[in-house]
Amino acid sequence: MNLQFKSLAAEDIPALTKYYERRHDRTCDSVILDNFLWGEYYDIRYCVRNDEAILWLMDIHGKYYAALPVCEKELIPKYLKELERYFNEELHLPLEVYLADEPAVEYLQLPADRYEVSELPDNQDYLYDAEALKTLSGKKLHKKKNHLNSFLREYEGRFEYRTLTCEDKLNIWGFLDKWREQKGQEVEGHLDYEVRGIHKVLTNCGLLDVRMGGVFIDGALEAFSIGSYNKREKMAIIHIEKANPEIVGLYQYINQQFLIHGFPEAELVNREDDMGIPGLRQAKQSYAPIGFAKKYRIRQLGAETQRE
Repeated sequence: MNLQFKSLAAEDIPALTKYYERRHDRTCDSVILDNFLWGEYYDIRYCVRNDEAILWLMDIHGKYYAALPVCEKELIPKYLKELERYFNEELHLPLEVYLADEPAVEYLQLPADRYEVSELPDNQDYLYDAEALKTLSGKKLHKKKNHLNSFLREYEGRFEYRTLTCEDKLNIWGFLDKWREQKGQEVEGHLDYEVRGIHKVLTNCGLLDVRMGGVFIDGALEAFSIGSYNKREKMAIIHIEKANPEIVGLYQYINQQFLIHGFPEAELVNREDDMGIPGLRQAKQSYAPIGFAKKYRIRQLGAETQRE
């Protein structure tokens, strides 16, 4: 068996979208947009099998990983075995699966003498009640409501929320240039890849099932957000949220308005992981998550071969 993996292009996405939402999965990987956004950073490639599954291959800092096959739950063992053979026979490596979701791990019940399964706390996605984030009601979100009200008072008559389209890409690119410049050079190494990924999404957004919103103040874009929707889970997934950090309450406003206007049908919100970054963790915890979409690494034991 010789699986043929290829890079993910925007033109491929409409045909690949049908493979998603075939089983329960509350992670941000339950939609295809994250793979497109981070395709360059993780050198993500894919292979379609028998019109039943997508197999994903990643190269993270020079080390190969697979993702769980994207398919119906009952077909995961079949295609996981295909990936295992590919790793063992073609790459001469033990199979390693990165960011496996909890329902799939529980379903697989992998034998402990053949596989090591370890939780990845820094990669678990934060889950929120959509109505709570739309209203910011309750004691836990009181500070967020105060920040929001401060913004509404300070900028009364000067701001506007808009649903963004592909035609707004120049506005977003201009904002991104300023945002990235403010970050300077001593920042997380993934930021430049994130910016390039956003550029890719905006250049190809006509081919993507993507929702976008922005906040204009005095006519200039000062915040924007990009998301996807998982119909099966009734879940909004917020992939990107950027705002001018000097404007108090702006993050609360874009967060709230994007859900109200972009995802009126959502009952659950996935705001992705915190990557183990303390400031990001504090920010995500401050919105009172109701749970987490846990993720795991699966490593095959007893196949200690080396890449040739």
